[in-house]
Amino acid sequence: MLGALTEKLNDVFAKLAGKRKLTEDNIADAVREVRLALLEADVNYGVAKGFIKRIKEKVQGEALIKSVSPGQQFVKIVHDELVALMGSKEVPLSLEAKPAVIMMCGLQGSGKTTHCVKLAKLLKKEGRCHHPLMVACDLQRPAAVEQLKTLGDQIGVPVFSIEGEKDPVKVGQRALALAKEAGHDLVIVDTAGRLHVDEEMMSQLERVKATVKPHEVLFVANATTGQDAVNVAANFNERVAITGTILTMLDGNARGGAAISIREVTGKPLKFEGVGEKVDDIQVFSPISMADRILGMGDTINLVKKAQEHIDEEEAQDLERKIRKATFSYDDYLKQIQAVKKMGPLQSLLKMLPGVGNMIPLDAIDDKEFFKVEAMILSMTPEERMERCELAMGRRKRIAQGSGMKIDDVNRLVKSFKQAKQFMKNMPKAKHLEKMMGGALWQ
Repeated sequence: MLGALTEKLNDVFAKLAGKRKLTEDNIADAVREVRLALLEADVNYGVAKGFIKRIKEKVQGEALIKSVSPGQQFVKIVHDELVALMGSKEVPLSLEAKPAVIMMCGLQGSGKTTHCVKLAKLLKKEGRCHHPLMVACDLQRPAAVEQLKTLGDQIGVPVFSIEGEKDPVKVGQRALALAKEAGHDLVIVDTAGRLHVDEEMMSQLERVKATVKPHEVLFVANATTGQDAVNVAANFNERVAITGTILTMLDGNARGGAAISIREVTGKPLKFEGVGEKVDDIQVFSPISMADRILGMGDTINLVKKAQEHIDEEEAQDLERKIRKATFSYDDYLKQIQAVKKMGPLQSLLKMLPGVGNMIPLDAIDDKEFFKVEAMILSMTPEERMERCELAMGRRKRIAQGSGMKIDDVNRLVKSFKQAKQFMKNMPKAKHLEKMMGGALWQ
């Protein structure tokens, strides 16, 4: 995602890195290249023009900080302006009403149905709803109702539909009445995909909205369509007054134009982003996180969220104590591998770490290595896992046979485990690390 834009912007920053000061000439060159990078990424022309103007004004009016290089200061200005352009902060859904009603709209194929399900699961997991209901008002696409029902079964959320009904307004009306009677606290309405130029279909959407009276109208935009998604969002906003956008396909070949432009053009916040095909692959849209990713700074915000979700705080503190006392065992190693596996594919996690993509060829990273290590540790006896006995050659051969690996694989595991254990033992404690960094760690 965003690879070409990130690469071009990093080339601009690299050219400024060796400059002792910012001059009118190198500012003009850098700003021109940033503008070209944005336009190539399919950012709306008017948005790009205003963005560049603000950057130029800030760079020329900024008092340089002696401890920060001109190149770094230029990067910070671009980062701050990107964050401001995409909304500055996360914007939560308005779910105070009971039932709260969310209506999804957008073009066909943008991912509305799957994101109804993703959103229902996310809000249920976060405790923002306890008894959600999804409503099948997409009566145009063949099998759309069945798709919603199948996915609803997967996450344990009921789906309301009326067999043979052709009018989505009647479906919405009946669903809302049922939701109130049955005590549903959230209703998510899936609507048919439609072109913004199709007057009949847009009028139908307006009638559905008037019937279900949604508290949130979310436009679902495919990020790979670039500026087209922005123009369509603006048209939908005019007709049904959207309250926010969900950007989908951000794990694909998105050029970044929609993410950067859509909030400025519609005046409505980006609220969520779809980052994969699974029902868990949705996250709150963070302007800071997106700006970090665009500039190749990783995605520490969402990495921390994933870690907090899958790694128990008490277990983490217990692990730290074991590392300090050199009692970290293969059992602990196994627990950490299993926790990381829950967080998602290793490639995706490494991309979230700042600079890792430039240092490690991520295509060479294979999640199968996790399974190999797991199999070898599970083939050990409890005493071996707790390091109560030396892994002599006979034991290593047995572990290799038990896990279906080669003796060389077991030797590599033992060597890498010992190296990791020694490295972690020698890591400076947090307070010492803070002192080493001039007390800047938590400023």
